[in-house]
Amino acid sequence: MKRRVPALLAASALAFSAMQVTAPAANAQAAAGNDSLAALLTSDGNKFDKNADDFDILTEAALAVIAAKPDSPVALVADGTKRATVFAPTDEAFRLLAKDLTGKTVKSEKAIFDALVDLAGVDTIETVLLYHVIPGATLTSPKVLKADGAKLDTAAGPTLKVKVRTKPKVSVTLKDKDTNATDAKAILDGLDLNKGNKQVAHAIDRVLRPLDL
Repeated sequence: MKRRVPALLAASALAFSAMQVTAPAANAQAAAGNDSLAALLTSDGNKFDKNADDFDILTEAALAVIAAKPDSPVALVADGTKRATVFAPTDEAFRLLAKDLTGKTVKSEKAIFDALVDLAGVDTIETVLLYHVIPGATLTSPKVLKADGAKLDTAAGPTLKVKVRTKPKVSVTLKDKDTNATDAKAILDGLDLNKGNKQVAHAIDRVLRPLDL
């Protein structure tokens, strides 16, 4: 059965609309469409499946937060008129996080989701999700690839550092606040999701951590 993520996110976006999320250079950015990332992420029917490369767990995590906290800033991703860049962990990224936290390999996506909710709780999940959001800026891949050494301000508060390498091959590493964990890397064939709109996403292979676990 399809879950009602789009409707919940859209309703929450109304509560969020009074908050100002802008970047100094936002007005200077080129005109873009208003299709939201929420619409993109739920376009496949929003079901747990066996595809480790999509974003079902990420979508369900957003649903859980907004169901519990309708005014959460996570609703930004449902308002396509607001500029934002999201570094989107795949389902495999969440599987790796669950293994790190539990010491066990969790197989099904639903079991991974349930384990993370039980372990972390809604407030922590909200903070983690917001740490993946760069509000007020549409950072397409050319901008990200030029951002070596940059510290990005996240919607959660703590910054995220970008490390770009071009040799022997291109790689984009995101250095989070957990110095003991493996840093996330951008998945190069998963860049510029929702391209042409104010909200874009880049797939990453690990879940970013806003604190040292």
